[in-house]
Amino acid sequence: MVNPFDLKTVLLAKHAQHVVLIHFPIALFITAVAFDVVSQWTNLRSLADAAYYNLLMATIVTLPVLATGVLAWQLQLEGQKVKGVLLLHLVFACISSVVICLVWWVHFRARRRVEMLPRYRFIIEFLGVALVALTGHLGGFLSGVNSPG
Repeated sequence: MVNPFDLKTVLLAKHAQHVVLIHFPIALFITAVAFDVVSQWTNLRSLADAAYYNLLMATIVTLPVLATGVLAWQLQLEGQKVKGVLLLHLVFACISSVVICLVWWVHFRARRRVEMLPRYRFIIEFLGVALVALTGHLGGFLSGVNSPG
């Protein structure tokens, strides 16, 4: 039986890092969108700041998540050809990461120029939430969480 507190087991598992890390950008991005929507309704600068910093962290954390995803593919599936659900997961993960970075950039640019955030950002943000949800759903099938039965 494997000891769940053994650091070697935790750090060197073939795919565990990706499965653990992926929750951070998902939670940070969705929370940032929620803060942004509420800050728009209430005109509270503190919520807009919280949205910005959550977006910044989500953008930063996507890099190790993408890297560990590629490592999980190489180690767990031994570099098999990418096809089916894995291909869809990979494509949507890349698109989701780009959208997260784009949303952060829109916020960054508005803060740097000291201007109002454009309203079209909500379309991009809601598209990003949908893409992140779809990517996570596909990842659930790959990890066995969403498998039938």
